[in-house]
Amino acid sequence: MKRTLILEVSIGEKIKVSGWVETVRSHGRIIFIDLRDVSGILQIVFDKKDCPEVEKVRPEWVISVEGKINKRPSNMINSKLGTGEVEMKAESLEVFSEAKTLPFGENASEDVRMKYRYLDLRSERMKNNLIFRQRVIQFMREFLIKQGFIEIETPILTKSTPEGARDFLVPSRVYPGKFYALPQSPQQYKQLLMVAGFEKYFQVARCFRDEDSRTDRQPEFTQLDIEMAFTSQEEILELIENLYFNIIKKIFPDKKILEFPFPRIKYEDAIKKYKTDKPDLRKNPDELAFAFIVDFPMFEWKKSEKRWDAVHHPFTRPQTEDIKEMKKNPGKVLAFQYDFVLNGNEIGGGSLRSYKTEILKAVFEIMGHKEREIKKQFGHLFEAFSYGVPPHGGIAPGIDRFMSIVLNQENIREVIAFPKTGDNRGLMMEIPSEVSEAQLKELHIKIIKK
Repeated sequence: MKRTLILEVSIGEKIKVSGWVETVRSHGRIIFIDLRDVSGILQIVFDKKDCPEVEKVRPEWVISVEGKINKRPSNMINSKLGTGEVEMKAESLEVFSEAKTLPFGENASEDVRMKYRYLDLRSERMKNNLIFRQRVIQFMREFLIKQGFIEIETPILTKSTPEGARDFLVPSRVYPGKFYALPQSPQQYKQLLMVAGFEKYFQVARCFRDEDSRTDRQPEFTQLDIEMAFTSQEEILELIENLYFNIIKKIFPDKKILEFPFPRIKYEDAIKKYKTDKPDLRKNPDELAFAFIVDFPMFEWKKSEKRWDAVHHPFTRPQTEDIKEMKKNPGKVLAFQYDFVLNGNEIGGGSLRSYKTEILKAVFEIMGHKEREIKKQFGHLFEAFSYGVPPHGGIAPGIDRFMSIVLNQENIREVIAFPKTGDNRGLMMEIPSEVSEAQLKELHIKIIKK
């Protein structure tokens, strides 16, 4: 008999359901088991005379039961369950696997929950967090495809370039001494897609940054990556504004958006008024206060390194094409850069891009890069731009942080299936881990122990 999901059962049907035992309640000859699958919970009534093996069943065992769905007596209805008006009268039982007593309860420490994440994910809260995440991503895809965007995957093995954070490096076995890098973002690839003529691109992208330990950061994360050709800053902001307004309206209708359209606040005004570039504009805790911060400085002075650096990244378009003036007063140049904030958190950022090679070259020079270094690191981009490049820009809202805020979770680890700890460890698989000498030798790598 084919298995039926619990929430799909109907009165009078003779069916088979499979799942995990939530609870066992014995009343003499009659035993009640609440069975859980991904869709919900169903009460099953066993008569030990018909199924004597049910006496051995314990919580979290994986079983399959065949029987008939009946309407519960009116005084036994459980309004808290989606199946609270029905129950199954068991006719046969099959035990797939037994389960040890779970190593933690409701008040377990986060380290224990992370070590046994596959068990933590059995909780209703964690299951719902991941289901809502999937619904949001599906909505994003459908919304953008209707707007004429094309979803394109970009490489995970790429080139190490200076884009802000440290790269995760991947040694090449075939080319000794050379390395790939995991992408901090698909930045260069999505710009090359604009050169290729894909005028509206998006992907749900995995990004990797080898940053120092931070409480609410992850070494790998997910963002909605978007790039558009022949666009303006306001067009990009309106796209994101409408996308997120409709996400809330469709998926989180109980949430209240404080202000729509979302406010546009100049960086300088945000710093003066709120003392931060990611202000919390809420009037009470139940609101969602979206805003865009615009007109960022193009460059910031790195005192320790005694050089100018790009506030966002070097591909950001300055709000001037006067190269002489830009080189003379880098600190006064504004950028077509914008951040997307929600309730005091940055949940995304983007910019219009420099598509004129002379502007892009000048930006790198202001940042202290020599011509030989620019050619080595970014020669492929300059070469591509020499074949005709449209004006373009984009944005990349982070999915993890948005989900943690809208679901009222303490941190982004609560909305990621298998996250790392705040200090970048994977407790479940005990990573990072050592590798064998044979693997290191094959990769022509030697570990220098301090």
